[in-house]
Amino acid sequence: MEWQPDEQGLQQVLQLLKDSQSPDTATQRAVQEKLEQLNQFPDFNNYLIFVLTSLKSEDEPTRSLSGLILKNNVKAHYQNFPPAVADFIKRECLNNIGDPSPLIRATIGILITTIASKGELQTWPELLPQLCNLLNSEDYNTCEGSFGALQKICEDSSELLDSDALNRPLNIMIPKFLQFFKHCSPKIRSHAIACVNQFIIGRAQALMDNIDTFIESLFALAGDEDCEVRKNVCRALVMLLEVRIDRLIPHMHSIIQYMLQRTQDADENVALEACEFWLTLAEQPICKEALSGHLVQLIPILVNGMKYSEIDIILLKGDVEEDDTVPDSEQDIKPRFHKSRTVTLQHEGGEGEEGEDIDEDEDDDDDTLSDWNLRKCSAAALDVLANVFRDDLLPHLLPLLKGLLFHPDWVIKESGILVLGAIAEGCMQGMVQYLPELIPHLIQCLCDKKALVRSIACWTLSRYAHWVVSQPPDAHLKPLMTELLKRILDGNKRVQEAACSAFATLEEEACTELVPYLSFILDTLVFAFGKYQHKNLLILYDAIGTLADSVGHHLNQPEYIQKLMPPLIQKWNELKDEDKDLFPLLECLSSVATALQSGFLPYCEPVYQRCVTLVQKTLAQAMVRTHIYSHTLFYMNIMILSYMQDTMPEVRQSSFALLGDLTKACFPHVKPCIAEFMPILGTNLNPEFISVCNNATWAIGEICMQMGVEMQPYVALVLPHLVEIINRPNTPKTLLENTGTTSDPITIGRLGYVCPQEVAPMLQQFIRPWCTSLRNIRDNEEKDSAFRGICVMIGVNPGGVVQDFIFFCDAVASWVNPKDDLRDMFCKILHGFKDQVGEENWQQFSEQFPPILKERLSACYGV
Repeated sequence: MEWQPDEQGLQQVLQLLKDSQSPDTATQRAVQEKLEQLNQFPDFNNYLIFVLTSLKSEDEPTRSLSGLILKNNVKAHYQNFPPAVADFIKRECLNNIGDPSPLIRATIGILITTIASKGELQTWPELLPQLCNLLNSEDYNTCEGSFGALQKICEDSSELLDSDALNRPLNIMIPKFLQFFKHCSPKIRSHAIACVNQFIIGRAQALMDNIDTFIESLFALAGDEDCEVRKNVCRALVMLLEVRIDRLIPHMHSIIQYMLQRTQDADENVALEACEFWLTLAEQPICKEALSGHLVQLIPILVNGMKYSEIDIILLKGDVEEDDTVPDSEQDIKPRFHKSRTVTLQHEGGEGEEGEDIDEDEDDDDDTLSDWNLRKCSAAALDVLANVFRDDLLPHLLPLLKGLLFHPDWVIKESGILVLGAIAEGCMQGMVQYLPELIPHLIQCLCDKKALVRSIACWTLSRYAHWVVSQPPDAHLKPLMTELLKRILDGNKRVQEAACSAFATLEEEACTELVPYLSFILDTLVFAFGKYQHKNLLILYDAIGTLADSVGHHLNQPEYIQKLMPPLIQKWNELKDEDKDLFPLLECLSSVATALQSGFLPYCEPVYQRCVTLVQKTLAQAMVRTHIYSHTLFYMNIMILSYMQDTMPEVRQSSFALLGDLTKACFPHVKPCIAEFMPILGTNLNPEFISVCNNATWAIGEICMQMGVEMQPYVALVLPHLVEIINRPNTPKTLLENTGTTSDPITIGRLGYVCPQEVAPMLQQFIRPWCTSLRNIRDNEEKDSAFRGICVMIGVNPGGVVQDFIFFCDAVASWVNPKDDLRDMFCKILHGFKDQVGEENWQQFSEQFPPILKERLSACYGV
């Protein structure tokens, strides 16, 4: 017989649901205790599903809340549910997926997905067929509810749906979803595209088999009146550009025209999705050829998108000029990761990767708007396009810039300054002739009455710091430094932050040019200690550390030591051992100690003693927590091993940087523990923690180069993760950030170099993103070892590169000056491919090359 609630029990559950909506913390605590008690009774979950699906007399928020509590119980205790309870919940979900209320339908969809994600897709065989069947229902609510649930399942379990474990249900689902692209309801059309979109990046076979139908169906929806549908169409085209550009090339002109319209869509979410298209296109070898004729339309659209919207200005408190006495709220302070200066590879123009200074510099224009928005995306797109087109972009930009930079409306003027910063790297050569006039104008903008103009001027000036430093000091360096130091003491916290970051960039460029002004600089930075709130204090540590790195032993003067050390030591003494602010302060102190040399001696003992105590204390806690002890490990290896397993990402990140450094410096001491280190490195290849993942990847690459063929037992531990990371869609792409961090492709290349037989079979799965990532970094030893690995792997598995050979050609052409033996390896592969396909086919193939690539391959490699 079907389960029925007991009336008294039902009232108790309803009362609990009402109480849980109370803002009173004591009531909330009581609710939590009551929930824990009730979870001892298995049929408590029956009551929760009953309220959600059957108790129509209750208000919707209470019913939905009941479902969300049940979802949490499923997450935490599903394996303990008696089979009868689990079956009752599943049945109720499927019977009520068409509830008249959108809120209840969505809650049931979330609940179904949560059950499915607990390994239940295999043991709930009727779920997918039933949901697909319900799509045919005449009742709109049933169709929409089922699609909502399917969309969530596709999001959460895309890989499983494309596997043999479930007998490949996608073969039925994809064609079914495609039929609904023509449905009369925009909500259903939107669900259908969103479902299919989940399978683009993974190149699901069922989708690849229907790719032409999918693309035709997308084109048919191009003019859809519903903004959610348009958004999903744009998203699909952006992903297809990454994985099936071959299918888009014949339609590229119309797609570009469509995206130009959509980037100006009245709905900002649609415009943002469309704007991603330019970012993704810029990474493709065909970009220059495809976009050249459209720049005249595209550039004004991107520039227009770079203005702050009214809502941005409200969120950024754009009208608040002075806020430096307002304490920071702790949730505004993002965790700051220790940045290992040895790990990050420099990419074109000298900026570091994620985790380097850039993650402070690049977002100064609006970093508290942490969500990716149209302004950021437009600026990022202009930045990458400037790197593709270089000075060819300027004829389209300069006429616009003049009107923007001197505009009376501060919002427009501000966007012009952002434009100028965004093109700095790509168009530097062409901009040089205008800089003697522009730099003084920007320095003037540092005094603008609007804080948002002052802060963006800081950032843009930092982008031209290299040029400023190349001129006689009195021309621009001195006035820029004077004004930036004033801005470091600005009354607005956002301006302080931007100025501090910009000054750190100037320090790196100017180095010893700053020595004559050290006294003045230190006075300002030390004064800021007393003025700054918590968040900016952390950036100030960085500016001081960078100053020490830049001027080195010139800082070792009694006068400077007397200014700088007392406030630093005061902070050092104020901070408790468990305070996370010790990270940036320790980093700052290590730079200062290195610069001061003997001048740091008076402070050595207290700082060193405390560091040792910190290590011992933390190590003791780690050893208690993980019971690590072994006579065979060195003390150093015990320490690294425990920190590699720390719960704090920034600790793990630093430990991997240390492991990589030790591997390079003294591998014999590290080698005995490789068997313990490798599994931990493998589990940290998780791109959710990008800096941790980057350092773990880098350390694996360094270990590869030392271990050689002895890496074989560990290939299977790490390779699948590395391949997954390199294939992840690069979002969000923050301005100037080299998101698909290059450690990953370099490590894959190195792994293939030492173990080609094990890695080469997967070549086809990573060769395209591998080439796209490494074409953008300048010649260096790490790039060299990675390319040797790819060449060896192509020797083992030539078929793995055939489909994406144009990308390999493009990556080879990115080398300015490869070593002779590496050049020979490239020659052998290029000529081997040409000989294999024959002269006529090679001619056809090379016709697709952009002219510059064709010239380069012919000149350097004779093909």
